[in-house]
Amino acid sequence: MAPMEENVVVSNLELEKLFSMKGGKGEASYANNSQAQAIHAKSMIHFLRETLDKVKLGGGGGGGGGGDKAFVVADLGCSCGSNTINVVNVIINHINKRYEALGCNPPEFSAYFSDLPSNDFNTLFQLLPPLANGVSMEECLAADNQRSYFVAGVPGSFYRRLFPARSVDVFHSAFSLHWLSKIPESVLDKKSIAYNKGKVFIHGANESTANAYKRQFKTDLASFLSARSVEMKREGSMFLVCLGRTSVDPTEQGGAGVLFGTHFQDAWDDLVQEGLISSTKRDNFNIPVYAPSMQDFKEVVEANGSFVINKLEVFKGGSPLVLNKPDDANEVGRALANSCRTVCGVLVDAHIGDNLSEELFLRVERRATNRAKELLEKLQFFHIVASLSFSQ
Repeated sequence: MAPMEENVVVSNLELEKLFSMKGGKGEASYANNSQAQAIHAKSMIHFLRETLDKVKLGGGGGGGGGGDKAFVVADLGCSCGSNTINVVNVIINHINKRYEALGCNPPEFSAYFSDLPSNDFNTLFQLLPPLANGVSMEECLAADNQRSYFVAGVPGSFYRRLFPARSVDVFHSAFSLHWLSKIPESVLDKKSIAYNKGKVFIHGANESTANAYKRQFKTDLASFLSARSVEMKREGSMFLVCLGRTSVDPTEQGGAGVLFGTHFQDAWDDLVQEGLISSTKRDNFNIPVYAPSMQDFKEVVEANGSFVINKLEVFKGGSPLVLNKPDDANEVGRALANSCRTVCGVLVDAHIGDNLSEELFLRVERRATNRAKELLEKLQFFHIVASLSFSQ
């Protein structure tokens, strides 16, 4: 059978304009498939509060720099669900309590929600409660249906500058820094030893392919830190969480490897074997994700030199699947397919078109359903958790 693929190619130049978690409020949307991230974030909230305690507060009525400036929080890679709103609430509530403990009036608060231009900011802003006007901070914080801070959306890549110099007190980024700014060119070059032939992810790939991803991750993280070193106030702090791994071998990608390197990979192979796409079409698609080791992360921070590491560890987050009936294989299969589709469905749609994308994820679901018990045992995420502030 001749391949039925659509002639759609996503270049690295288009990736930034295209990529996002799946928007809207449908079954495979991020808004309806980010409960696991919420659970994992809640389990790490004590680390976040420790980071917030590192922020040096100014006098009464002032932000980190004192005076009458607002206290500014920025969530980078916010996506379009309620998780980002919840974490901003935690940050602002904690800082407000610190001001109260000092006997100072809290400043005004401002929150920036930032992600790539293709992010579904409309859905995010619809989830925001209204700003409380003419209400005290204490009354506002006690109410669940009002917010105590001003809001702005900031579209752009966090691997570049996004904010004015020395303007942000707290940077937060969770479950985003493992996404690379681009696929390493050598991975897509048939003449390169790093060419990722036959695979759509680096899990189980050859050493050259994995090292290309590793170098790209380090380049990207270095760019991220350089930008934040200009934007963050000297008294501020930064809390970062991304997918991580416990193995020193970069081809062993842990939970990310199970998510993208097993049933998802096999579904692509199915399309090739069934004649729906060519092997070249499959090989030109790669998931731009790298789960670093703690050493990978540490090396970049130390090479940058701007920040001191207050905390850096690998934290077991658990499964990315939230299930009502874990014994129901059909629910497991559907949950895995939705999880994959939520985070990379936009890229798949652009690469092979909507119709073949639907076929792909049906095969992911079918395969995951048939191996549900094994999948639940193996699919466990680890996270790199980092708390950084400026070197003195």
